[in-house]
Amino acid sequence: MAELATIARPYAEALFQVASRQDTKAWQEQLAALAMVAQDSALRQFAEDPKVNPDQVYQVMTSAAKLQPLAGVQNFLREVITHGRLAALPAMVQQFHDLANAASGVADAHIYSAYPIEPAQLAEVVATLEKRFGRKLQANVELEPGLIGGIRVVVGDEVLDTSVKARLERMKVALTA
Repeated sequence: MAELATIARPYAEALFQVASRQDTKAWQEQLAALAMVAQDSALRQFAEDPKVNPDQVYQVMTSAAKLQPLAGVQNFLREVITHGRLAALPAMVQQFHDLANAASGVADAHIYSAYPIEPAQLAEVVATLEKRFGRKLQANVELEPGLIGGIRVVVGDEVLDTSVKARLERMKVALTA
């Protein structure tokens, strides 16, 4: 995994430099769609076939993503395909997303909840978390029934776990110590 991150870094940095002069949001949306397509193992196998040329791979990817890429995204995708870096595309897009967030002062917050969170509750939770983490957060909520109750929040490499499951685990450790 570290190898993909190493390969992805220069591509992501160059991509961010170009995209920051244009509409970064549009670039993020198109790149995210292409990264989803690039995760498909059948597509990567197709791309690695020596009988398939890069233009065919490009056409398959853009059709599968159902988009007409911006000129810069087209050039980027063609370079990635030509140099055989399709497997690293999701890592490139993730690093690009991280660079864009850092430039705008925003961080992704992955909120895992045992139950669905209403929009009003989510706004309160995000406001509290922004104070706790000291930065603007973009929340992504996922249901995880195994938590039993409460939430677990992951922001970068920081974790805030107030779930019932975590409390039970701490009690178990305390009782068996």
